Amino acid sequence: MIEVRVRLFAIQRELAGRREVLLDLAEGASIEAAWTRLVELVPALAAGRPAVRFARNGIYADPDELLANGDELACIPPVSGGSGLPAGDGQPGGAALSAGDGQPRGAALRIIELRPDPFGLEILAELGDRMVTEEDGALCGFIGRTRASAGTPAPGQEAEAARHAGRQVQALDYETHESMALAVLEAIAGEIEDRFAVTRLAIVHRTGAVPLGDVSVAVVAVAAHREAAFLAARYAIDELKARAPIWKAEQFSDGHVWVGSPARTGPLAKEER
Repeated sequence: MIEVRVRLFAIQRELAGRREVLLDLAEGASIEAAWTRLVELVPALAAGRPAVRFARNGIYADPDELLANGDELACIPPVSGGSGLPAGDGQPGGAALSAGDGQPRGAALRIIELRPDPFGLEILAELGDRMVTEEDGALCGFIGRTRASAGTPAPGQEAEAARHAGRQVQALDYETHESMALAVLEAIAGEIEDRFAVTRLAIVHRTGAVPLGDVSVAVVAVAAHREAAFLAARYAIDELKARAPIWKAEQFSDGHVWVGSPARTGPLAKEER
């Protein structure tokens, strides 16, 4: 027998009433077999299977992948802005994974952070000042803010969304699988370097409660020319929304609705973009 630690997030965490479940499985059991056993223990999870993706030890994995003793299996419900298109424990709040710290100005620099504390529009200048050099002619920034209108409810949240129809969103609440989210964002930054030759990039995302009108995410791309900077910033936010294990609940006066779509587990091919 093997023991696997299953982690639950967002909608699944609420349905199960807990964040983790320890499963005893037969040696050679697959991820799908683990899900089947999990549903036997928590039947309320069964209906969500079409929208669930899986990560084994922090890396997206196919359902037929085999598990080993001591593995962590994360069940990934629909992410905050995800895409259903198929593709080919965490650090403390505010943890950062920065490749390039200590390198000379002009060298590659990535700033990838999850921050629990508020920041405003000034973060674009903060991040730009940390990265820009005399060789850079373009700095492209993107800001995402909490808006009053509701988004697309995650699969399974349609009835709850209908209950709040026409009401104003009061705040957003972000939940993350932090270590995996940082790793996915770092992978996205690597793809940007490969595709657009942009080596100075920042992605900073809030965690926890974000009031109406506050900034929730910032992206800054620095490059010699504007086209590369535009492309890099657009790629970063699009892929973050589609792939990073970050979940968003819209808060109302008497409840909340999880929004988003099933996660895409890898990058689109270049010809698909």
